[in-house]
Amino acid sequence: MSWIKVIVRTLKVFILFTGCTLLFYYGIMWVNQEYEDYHRYDEPKGTAVKVNSVNQEGPNWFNRLLLFYLDGE
Repeated sequence: MSWIKVIVRTLKVFILFTGCTLLFYYGIMWVNQEYEDYHRYDEPKGTAVKVNSVNQEGPNWFNRLLLFYLDGE
């Protein structure tokens, strides 16, 4: 009689684990599909302003590289 209880409990745990795994898998697939359709490199809408512009009178490439390494960005 105790072997039947062990088998039933093992099956319950297995079904619970399989159900949670499938739920997690399809949740990840749903999130992936949502972000796959997101076009983040499209032109911005509205009155967007370009932030990083290169000026001719600004520092040269070597100074900008040093600034990059010094700031750690």
